[in-house]
Amino acid sequence: MSYSDDFLKSVLARTRVIAVVGVSMNPVRPSYFVARYLTLKGFRVVPVNPRHTGERLFGQEVVGSLRDCPKDVDMVDIFRRSEHVPPIVSEALDVFPNLRTIWMQIGVENADAAAVAEAHGVDVVMNRCPKIEYQRLFGELRMGGFATGVISSKL
Repeated sequence: MSYSDDFLKSVLARTRVIAVVGVSMNPVRPSYFVARYLTLKGFRVVPVNPRHTGERLFGQEVVGSLRDCPKDVDMVDIFRRSEHVPPIVSEALDVFPNLRTIWMQIGVENADAAAVAEAHGVDVVMNRCPKIEYQRLFGELRMGGFATGVISSKL
């Protein structure tokens, strides 16, 4: 899986509303800080986690499934194990008329689900993180790989 920088940058530049499937309410979990970062960068993030339905995260109500998301979602970011991806992709294709991207986080890959999405004209990114790619492609990482802000171990 090789993605050109131009492709990844165009995906991130065109995206407005991201459903984050498997987001955690725990601030030390990667799904939490990725969703938070994307919110801070101006994306509307819809948190999806059936264990926390009705709670609020980053100003948005947590929903239990993709069917409960607003219909203007144009990217689904998946924080679930690879074997759980096919039904998520299937549901996303069913409920989002303007879906443009399925994004599978680092360590998440499912070639069959990717093929289904691509057959529907949806772009797929696997085994990558939109936060890392955004920082890398939009000038927020220095040569050493560190963010340009203050580095701290405090949460």
